[in-house]
Amino acid sequence: MRTPLKYIFLLLLVLPLGGCALGYYWQAMTGHMDLMRQRRPVPEVVSDPDTTETVRSQLERAQAILEFAHAELLLPDNGSYAVYADTGREYVVWNVFATDEFSLEPRTWCFPVAGCVSYRGYFSADSAKKFAAKLDADGLDTFVGGVAAYSTLGRFRDPLLNNMMTLSEYRLAGLLIHELSHQQLYVRDDSSFNESFASFVEQQGVSDWLGRAGRRQDICDYRAALIRRAAVRGLLDAARARLGELYLKGLPDADARPLKAEILARLEADYARLRGTWSEPPYYDGWFDGDLNNARLAALSTYDEYVPAFEALFNATSGSWREFYARAAALGALPPEQRVSELDALTSASESAAADPGSRGECRESANSDPVPPPEALPRS
Repeated sequence: MRTPLKYIFLLLLVLPLGGCALGYYWQAMTGHMDLMRQRRPVPEVVSDPDTTETVRSQLERAQAILEFAHAELLLPDNGSYAVYADTGREYVVWNVFATDEFSLEPRTWCFPVAGCVSYRGYFSADSAKKFAAKLDADGLDTFVGGVAAYSTLGRFRDPLLNNMMTLSEYRLAGLLIHELSHQQLYVRDDSSFNESFASFVEQQGVSDWLGRAGRRQDICDYRAALIRRAAVRGLLDAARARLGELYLKGLPDADARPLKAEILARLEADYARLRGTWSEPPYYDGWFDGDLNNARLAALSTYDEYVPAFEALFNATSGSWREFYARAAALGALPPEQRVSELDALTSASESAAADPGSRGECRESANSDPVPPPEALPRS
């Protein structure tokens, strides 16, 4: 089967520049094309007698969520997630993160369309691990994380994937709404803006999706998961702050190394104590599965610091998604320093900045039986 030239051209637009370009470009292009060839229209998969009931029901649920996202949230309707691909593997892509041994600043790779991002993606876990091993040999901290979703920001018909077929309803809805939000608005070289915007639309959208049928307990379960995630992120932020203070001291490596290990061990112990207060899932064990280092903390960096700002912006529109997107796009078009200033002002003015996401109404703690996999915070390819 010949590869359409337009696919090759478009793919080259999103490939990173520099480094061992040829080999990396080849694996990215062939991996992308393999995934595109595996796509099948959802109705065809649903009607296939060989499709399991689990997959069939999840695909139907996904289509209902998408109809809601297009009609009620006004998110792009361009054929994304109207197709399905079974990759036969746990993740679609593996991202490699890297930092210096005594720095929290991630290495970046730059893309002509997507801009500079703090990871490098591979369609093969072995290839990702080999690249990470090369960086390890250079003395860097590295982390390889699996990615559950594949996004081309709407340039192709992004597929639903086999690894999505066991997600709980609120996590499936959140993933789809989050990814469509990136198609709605994406600002080059500003991960905090992009992820905060998509996280707000995700959280508001999932609450609206569950709330339209009066499913009070499902909303409570979702808010409980958000509270837990915020608590874990708080531990990560505190560890990053302690490490940042350590690295600023400029100590000799031999002196800094044990102090770094002590801070990371404290983080693990703090999470174990927090987890002990939860009688049921969701847990965040995957975020701590393996050796902790700067690169893993960089991968788990919180990019939802401006969620309160976008919530304030949404409330100022009286809940008009169309006006909200227009105002958010105007913010995204500002010069970076002015954009940050405007977002900080919105955050400071927002009463929701300090609000407990579970405080609205009475919610009993009822955890979903769906454990959180590692790690939702990873950027999608």
